Amino acid sequence: MMSWKDGIEPSLVKVVEKVDAKIAPRLAELDEQILENQDKVLKSFQRHNVAENHLYGSTGYGHNDEGRDVLEEIYADVLGGEDALVRPQFVSGTHAIGTALLGLVRPGDDILYITGEPYDTLQEVLGLAGNGIGSPTEYGIGVDFVPLLADGSVDFEGVKAKITEKTKVVAIQRSCGYATRDSFTISKIKEMCDVVRSVRPDVWIFVDNAYGEFSETIEPLQVGADIMAGSLFKNAGGGLAKTGGYIVGRKDLIERVSYRFTVPGIGGEEGATYGALMDMFEGFFISPQTTGNAIKGAIFEAALLEELGLDVAPKWDAPRTDLIQKVNFGNKEDMVHFAQAIQMASPVDSFVEPIPEKMAGYEDEVIMAGGTFVAGSTVEFSGDGPIRPPYTIYMQGGLTYAHVKLGIIQAAQYTFYRQK
Repeated sequence: MMSWKDGIEPSLVKVVEKVDAKIAPRLAELDEQILENQDKVLKSFQRHNVAENHLYGSTGYGHNDEGRDVLEEIYADVLGGEDALVRPQFVSGTHAIGTALLGLVRPGDDILYITGEPYDTLQEVLGLAGNGIGSPTEYGIGVDFVPLLADGSVDFEGVKAKITEKTKVVAIQRSCGYATRDSFTISKIKEMCDVVRSVRPDVWIFVDNAYGEFSETIEPLQVGADIMAGSLFKNAGGGLAKTGGYIVGRKDLIERVSYRFTVPGIGGEEGATYGALMDMFEGFFISPQTTGNAIKGAIFEAALLEELGLDVAPKWDAPRTDLIQKVNFGNKEDMVHFAQAIQMASPVDSFVEPIPEKMAGYEDEVIMAGGTFVAGSTVEFSGDGPIRPPYTIYMQGGLTYAHVKLGIIQAAQYTFYRQK
């Protein structure tokens, strides 16, 4: 009879058994979190009387798309906002985030990031890198950021000093991106919002919520943020949405942003959804479970790889507020080798060998591994990172805990045992 242990080094199996016993209480806590978040989503679907006719979408201009309207009401309800844009026309989370930021500001306004330098693709959107065409700086909009303190925490004195009368939007990046810092928990985001409000009660607080949805039981809008955005091929799409993004928040701000999403006078009233709504509804419904599975997988990854001598962050027993698990290698060769092992453990394109390459929106070469059903989906088992010190692979996702577990065991076998 075949077993998952076939071909796996016996000493590695023993390490896995040790890790399983160690992390079991933490995984049980995750089951309770999944239950709480699933309850919120289920009750919202029921309150909004989701029906089969809502699942099929519209064509053409997308006028009177009842399913789209109901889905946006559910997003706002569950994530703590008043209104939302949830659209397949968003090509990525970066697109949704950029649309929100550029929709909020006007010439003469300033955007201030208080969580350090924005991650690579956002730097070009904001005009901090690249040629600046179409960015806020071309329109006379100021963009600045407050560097983090040495320990990765927010410099609140620096934040207070940089908020001025011109500051229209204060932006918070919840996840670590390609930085070495920890991702910011909801309690930390609340602290940031409170400090900002103490200086300028009227400023708009925006949160880049990528990888964050359902990672805890409350969301940034419930602790003081005004508006946030994310991707449907991360947590919120549940692994089923094929494309798209969302923006959710205050009703007046969503209306303002909608005119950047399309054009003034149309806003969110148009936008066909044919062929997308069923996946978007079902993906959001299963997102608490999918996100929980991915976080369980990250905990297993952290515990196993630390047992095998790698430097990981966060540690397996640390608080979690997103899907990301950092694995530091210290050199390019080991980093690339591990990424290739991740690809080999994927269900799609397992035979492909990822290599570092230049990609649009990134200043350094990047290696991306992950044979995913939805191209580029980072709620599925995957890993990537820029080729620069400290040579870190950012692991994320996993549709099932079992796949993450099998995938990382296979990657460990290839990386630490088969090569010896």
